[in-house]
Amino acid sequence: MEGLKLLVVRYLDVENEDTASFVVAADAVGAGVGEVVMVATGSSARQTEATRDRPCDAVIMAIVDTWEVGGEDKFNK
Repeated sequence: MEGLKLLVVRYLDVENEDTASFVVAADAVGAGVGEVVMVATGSSARQTEATRDRPCDAVIMAIVDTWEVGGEDKFNK
């Protein structure tokens, strides 16, 4: 995992509220503190250029700009 930045990611529910769940994920996109991100886990976490062939179980794969549920905005960057 040398050269990868690891971040603690707090999971959000569908209403954009904090949950009590966390994961440590390798950052493949240059995310920063306070950003809403998408995380892939399991074997899918090893599919990015940054994590290919590495023992990675969670990866930040995208930074979220907007989030809409049922036509209602839940998050805007």
